[in-house]
Amino acid sequence: MYSRFFLSLVAASVAPCAIALAQQGSGETVILDMVTVTATRADRSLAEVPQTLQVIDRATIERQLRQANSAGALLSKFVPGYSVGNQTVSSASETFRGRNLLVMIDGVPLNTPLRDVSRILSLIDLNTVERVELVAGASSTWGSGATGGTVNFITRAAGEDSIGVDVSTRLRAFTRDFGNSLAPEVSATVHGRSDSIDYSATATGRFADRTYDGWGRELASDAMLGQGGGDRYAEGNLSARLGHDFDAARRLELSGSYFYLDQDPDALTDYSGAFAAPDFATPYPGESLREDTKSFSARFTDDDFVLGGLNVTGFYNDVEKRFSFSTLSIPANSIVYFSGDVTDPTSPSNQSVLFSERLGVNVTIDSDLDSLLPGLSLTWGTDVTHDETWQELVSGEDLFTPLDQMSYAGFADLQFQVLDGLTLRGGLRYEYLELSVDDYIRPAAYYGFSTAPLFGYVLPALPVTGGDFDYDALTFNLGAVYAFDAGTEVYAGFNQGFGLPDVGAFTRRAGVGFAFACPAPNTNCALPPGTSVSYAAIGPEAQIVDNYEIGIRSAGADYRLSLAGFLSRSDEGVNFDPATNTISQQKEEIIGIEATAEVDVTESLTLGAVAAWREGRFDSDGDGKLDRELPNNRIATPFHGTLWGEYRFEAGTGLRLETEFMTGRHAFDGTVDHETESTMLLNVAVDQPLLGGDLSLSVNNVFDTAYDNPTATATRNLAVPAWGRTVTLGYARSF
Repeated sequence: MYSRFFLSLVAASVAPCAIALAQQGSGETVILDMVTVTATRADRSLAEVPQTLQVIDRATIERQLRQANSAGALLSKFVPGYSVGNQTVSSASETFRGRNLLVMIDGVPLNTPLRDVSRILSLIDLNTVERVELVAGASSTWGSGATGGTVNFITRAAGEDSIGVDVSTRLRAFTRDFGNSLAPEVSATVHGRSDSIDYSATATGRFADRTYDGWGRELASDAMLGQGGGDRYAEGNLSARLGHDFDAARRLELSGSYFYLDQDPDALTDYSGAFAAPDFATPYPGESLREDTKSFSARFTDDDFVLGGLNVTGFYNDVEKRFSFSTLSIPANSIVYFSGDVTDPTSPSNQSVLFSERLGVNVTIDSDLDSLLPGLSLTWGTDVTHDETWQELVSGEDLFTPLDQMSYAGFADLQFQVLDGLTLRGGLRYEYLELSVDDYIRPAAYYGFSTAPLFGYVLPALPVTGGDFDYDALTFNLGAVYAFDAGTEVYAGFNQGFGLPDVGAFTRRAGVGFAFACPAPNTNCALPPGTSVSYAAIGPEAQIVDNYEIGIRSAGADYRLSLAGFLSRSDEGVNFDPATNTISQQKEEIIGIEATAEVDVTESLTLGAVAAWREGRFDSDGDGKLDRELPNNRIATPFHGTLWGEYRFEAGTGLRLETEFMTGRHAFDGTVDHETESTMLLNVAVDQPLLGGDLSLSVNNVFDTAYDNPTATATRNLAVPAWGRTVTLGYARSF
């Protein structure tokens, strides 16, 4: 049903635009600066890539910085298809096209594939970013994880000056309580060049106090249960890059980033009411939520390599993520690690820390085969990655078994310019994975159904048998792009991406079912000798996602336009089902339309729009029919977008108005009744040149609209109030 609807809808939407722009292209040709992207692992112009791409430039990033240093907010407002940000230090339930987003910095992935967690985008300091490249739709170009899309944050390079310094400071507050909600930020960047050496380094520190909703109520510090909130944290980011040009063709570049965050809640969160709220009567007893992550990379490029352009990148990620402490709260948090006392079942150690180390090498060769066939080129290479991941309770007890995985991949993409304006591209990637799962004992847990009267189950400690396993993924891509002129292209493509099973989730939740449980309060429960659960029972396989899309993009001297439609399909899942101790295998389809527009009405006035609609269904009973809507934690707002206008006065003053809009959704996935609400928000920002720098003042949610954040609400199926009106004052200057 969705497939036929998608084809007719996209054809009706895209075809008229293609005809109109083709006719426009028959007039005077406008010469534009060529925009190149690294989406294909080698520099290519947009006119050569048959995929939906978007490049967010530094000017747009600076506009976002005047309002908030938030990568999630940047994507939410300027990238069609990306979900509404949840306004916390986490990016839980923030999806792209209803699926996962692979996040990279300078081509180095930050995701933790063996235990999928959400605190990634909040680590990105926009002060360090020169531009953002986003590839929409499933892709395996950079490996696993990009079932919905890929975003690459490219850090700022050194300028041509011998030395330069950029400084900025911002202060945010909620109008409901200025004094208790102050959130300052200070950032400094030093960059320079000396002969063949260039460098850039940025340090940023920011803090946050209390946060408030449009009703004037203080927001909870952990509304999404373990994910953390947007209040009471201190964050520090360090980023540095050093480059050396051996000659005009060869270059070595070293880079490193350090992310640190510490959130210290005052109170626990009450999940028992109509919405998540601070429980001021219960002081927070756990350790703080923390992020301590380091990433290093070394890149060597040689444009005169005998086989073509060579790029060799080695990287190492060292990740530590500590989550929030939580107590038994039915039904929001019905499973906790067991204290041994059913009258107070939550263990004092019911708080975990995830550790992950990732070491990898990516080799890319871009070979020009024009001598064999004019217009032919081949991009090929190999990736080798080692992942080691483990998770512990704060007491030091293993939460799931330590996991060790080697990944070996080879890829090749062939590009052929058939005739003037028409480019074909196709390729494949094969990835082979070796997974080692240690034996371990899952800690005892408590599964509660009610507290008055007391009713629940004790889940005794359970041995989990590991072993050595292997699985693989073979993915393909094929597409064509036709350029009418220097600024207009129509494209169509088929791309596959893959996601890995959440291996850590299985071993963490192994045996969380009634077959291994005893009713409480009778806790004299012991498992029969030799009882265990085997990891081999789930049969790990990669989830293959097929993405079909068609689109058009056009850019002229005074406009930028794009329109695309997509269909995303998969037959397997990657989520663990504790009832069956297996990976869920359910067919899914998601369809959508995405559009962007930016028009320079005059030299002073620019208008723009970003909009997307998407919807999805899945097969709930395995009969092959898509009988239920995907839950809201996949698609919380079917229609979402931003309308904006920016005017620059003769004196240099800039005025920007933004309207964010989102529609609600009522979906039943078979177990839980989900609902989100429609909302429209107004944001205003003003900037003024002052003393050689830029003074800015922004007001977000101008009317202090009271609403529930749809993405945060969908994470735990509990209403989570959104931010009320905030005011941000900032100043930036370069020396």
